[in-house]
Amino acid sequence: MLAKIISTNNSKTIILIRLIVGAVFLSEGIQKFLFPALRGAGRFEKIGLPSPEFLGSFVGAFEIICGLLLLIGLFSRLASIPLIVIMLVALAITKSEVYLEEGLWELIHESRTDWAMLLGSFFLLIEGSGGYSFDKMIIRNGR
Repeated sequence: MLAKIISTNNSKTIILIRLIVGAVFLSEGIQKFLFPALRGAGRFEKIGLPSPEFLGSFVGAFEIICGLLLLIGLFSRLASIPLIVIMLVALAITKSEVYLEEGLWELIHESRTDWAMLLGSFFLLIEGSGGYSFDKMIIRNGR
């Protein structure tokens, strides 16, 4: 089972996707704790989500942990799953209001980073960590 989760190819360019997706999620997760009124619980409360204090910390912790895992290339496939869920929820909850109030073009503009993070996370779920990763080191050392 572990071999399936960490399996990956030797592509050296996957690190580019891992670095940007991991860095953005890590940064956003940290900001949920540094600026809770703006990025964490306060934002979740403004949106109308239940238990904003809990959700802000919960989502922030997942973004930090999974972002770090992507950055080092460890269990990237597993780490991408919660990030995909976070981005799908973010798109559904925060961007539907933009569409209803400001239209399609504003929605497209406002959601560009969300789509990049969602698709980058899907890419890592499909491809794994790539050649420069802890997953690849584990595979090599396991043989």
